[in-house]
Amino acid sequence: MKKLCCFLLLIVTVSTINAQDLGVIRGKVIDAQTREALPFVNILILGTNTGVISDESGNFLINNSPLGYMKLQASFIGYQTVVSEDYLVTLEKSPYIIFQMNVDNEQLEEVVIQSKLFRKPVENPLSYQSIGIAEIEKNPGGDRDILKVIQSFPGVASNPGFRNDIIIRGGSPAENKFYLDGVEVPVINHFQTQGSTGGPVGIINADLIRKADFYSSAFSANRGNALSSIIEFTMKEGNPEKLDIRATLGTSDAGITADGHIGEKTTFIASVRQSYLSGLFRLLKLPFLPTYNDFQLNVKHKFDDKNELSLIGLGAIDKFKLNEDVNDGITDEDDLKRNNYILSNIPVQNQWNYTVGLSYKHYGEKSTQQIVLSRNEWDNVADKYEDNTGNSEDLLLKYSSRETENKLRYENFSTLKNNYKLNFGVGLEQVKYYNATYQKFANSSGVEIIDFSSNLSLFKYGIFGQISKAYFNSKLNVSFGVRFDGVDYDDEMSNLFKQFSPRLSLAYALTEKWAVNASAGIYNQLPSYTVMGYRDNDGVLVNKENGLEYITAEHLVAGLEFKPNTSSKVTLEGFYKGYNNYPFSVENQISLANLGAGFGVVGNEEVTSTSEGRAYGFEVLLQKKSYSGLYGILSYTFVRSEFKDLNNEYIPSSWDNRNLLTATGGKKFNKNWELGAKFRLVGGRPYTPYDYEASADIANYNVNNSGILDYSELNTLRFDLFHQLDIRVDKTWYWKHFSLNLYLDIQNILGSENQEQGFLTPLTDADGNALIDPSDPSKYLLEEVENTSGTVLPKIGVIMDF
Repeated sequence: MKKLCCFLLLIVTVSTINAQDLGVIRGKVIDAQTREALPFVNILILGTNTGVISDESGNFLINNSPLGYMKLQASFIGYQTVVSEDYLVTLEKSPYIIFQMNVDNEQLEEVVIQSKLFRKPVENPLSYQSIGIAEIEKNPGGDRDILKVIQSFPGVASNPGFRNDIIIRGGSPAENKFYLDGVEVPVINHFQTQGSTGGPVGIINADLIRKADFYSSAFSANRGNALSSIIEFTMKEGNPEKLDIRATLGTSDAGITADGHIGEKTTFIASVRQSYLSGLFRLLKLPFLPTYNDFQLNVKHKFDDKNELSLIGLGAIDKFKLNEDVNDGITDEDDLKRNNYILSNIPVQNQWNYTVGLSYKHYGEKSTQQIVLSRNEWDNVADKYEDNTGNSEDLLLKYSSRETENKLRYENFSTLKNNYKLNFGVGLEQVKYYNATYQKFANSSGVEIIDFSSNLSLFKYGIFGQISKAYFNSKLNVSFGVRFDGVDYDDEMSNLFKQFSPRLSLAYALTEKWAVNASAGIYNQLPSYTVMGYRDNDGVLVNKENGLEYITAEHLVAGLEFKPNTSSKVTLEGFYKGYNNYPFSVENQISLANLGAGFGVVGNEEVTSTSEGRAYGFEVLLQKKSYSGLYGILSYTFVRSEFKDLNNEYIPSSWDNRNLLTATGGKKFNKNWELGAKFRLVGGRPYTPYDYEASADIANYNVNNSGILDYSELNTLRFDLFHQLDIRVDKTWYWKHFSLNLYLDIQNILGSENQEQGFLTPLTDADGNALIDPSDPSKYLLEEVENTSGTVLPKIGVIMDF
């Protein structure tokens, strides 16, 4: 700690800034439809009086911009006012911003130019949030991980610990879909849970992201196969004038990002990151040693003003091994028991994945066509041996799986007569799924073995359309969409009309500051490939034989919105989700909607499409966008999430947190200091107790190396309330040729204790041998070891821009 303090003092006392303290911003303004340059447009840096007017070619130059993240506004009579996302301005880095302005066909006689920090799409008038790179980068406790930042939004629950499970309005983490510049990204986390979407660390590097749009309902018809949320990431584009480089060094990884141009028509931005978690975990005496690497790429080529092609790439390599020397030097008995439990329970898992896509856009006079061609692949292997011997006769698990998807999507966006907006298109997808599983496991019925190999080829298809219109000088916005999906898995699922998904949204402006919004829709999602490709030991595709169906969710949402000024808003929303056809485990007699927050695989078992559920509640949001150095967001959600049990009665699901409260805020001070804080309060999740009789059986325990859950008592217990306070301090220096951002991020600064289900382990004698029950020699004597965490975790990071 003394060395850390000395280092911080040294940095603070370094010469602070060059005499020149103003930056440069360049850009161009064009008509969004015709792609023609717009001259004489007013350009203003928000929060300042600094601005210029675009020249006859639509170009503009601001050479006296403040340094740091800036938003710009473009306003012009006859066009809708546009506010840009955040752009970083340093003495060396001069961003290039292209404003695309739309004609305002509903403009009143009296024109009032106001900034629009809160975008409200006509198709998504509620259950929508957008967050820019400045908020992502400075989020306390967020580790510059976008998925952790999203946990600040209303309706989003988070699990204690190190996972990125996105739990939306009581829905499973498997119910979300992610897009990167319109390309679907199925694997979004390192060491992701197969059959779900959660994991410990996000793959997407924030250095390549301009903003993230989050939809917790009212999805547009062009986005399918999701039940709870759609998250769209917009990537930065390379600087068309010069080469920029950013280097980052954090507690867990280091990375480098470069962006620039290749000739006059092509720009690029690319990054590589490498973790050094294994060394850190070894120092912290943790029993597992993960490492990961990821890469990201965006290359854009503009053939001319009306045609452009983007190449988008994302990938990761994840490796994992056990730290079998973890107990060297440890004397605390409980720490020894926890380490031994984890070593005996966790398999060795390695993954790699990539997503690559081509996106072509053609801009017509009143329409835009987009073609997206992409491919993604995910390889997941894991193995486990009794006592980690590596001997074949001690094999407990050997798992190998690969998912490959080739996708083609065509979309048309048009503006019709009388200002109707039409979006329609078609999507095609070829799928290859392979799974080879050998697993010895125990449950309340005893020891069983799964041993099968499965190859599955699928062809998926969908068509969609959405029409939107603003009425009464944009006071009333109406949007209606339909979607049809199918897959050639069986006769039922191949019928497009069985997966009919209509949706309707309405928004009415009561006054300039008040509005009411509502939406209703039906959404369908295909069960995971682990479910669809599961075979029994005889090779039968049993879930197909059981009549597997698409999962369906019906959404009803209504809300009230108040905007007291241009940088603040208050919303109240009530929601209801009704689930049908959810996969129901034949073995454990529970809905798979309760699973997905652990490592490993979800859905590799026999199921029936018979589970029903519901989630309902309300959300309150108070938000102030970053303006004049102050920003904040306060959200509260009450949610009930319930699914039917084996007795066909509603009981709390594993995501029934009930109460969610998040407060995030920050302030920018003079001399480029910034202070931020985030407080989270999450209601305790339900959990299932152990079946002590079955767990104590020696044959069972030697296979599972853990307790067996008593699913007849599903979710009858509940964890304690979880809360955490994170603090972040940033200091930035701007020099002539580079800038330096040093931050200190202290997670869980209050040392709050988080509760998880205890570890069920055998009692041992002085030599570490498991004790046998003297009254029943077929059973161990068991004890439950407390599983809590409450560590204060300080992290230092460095960001350098060249």
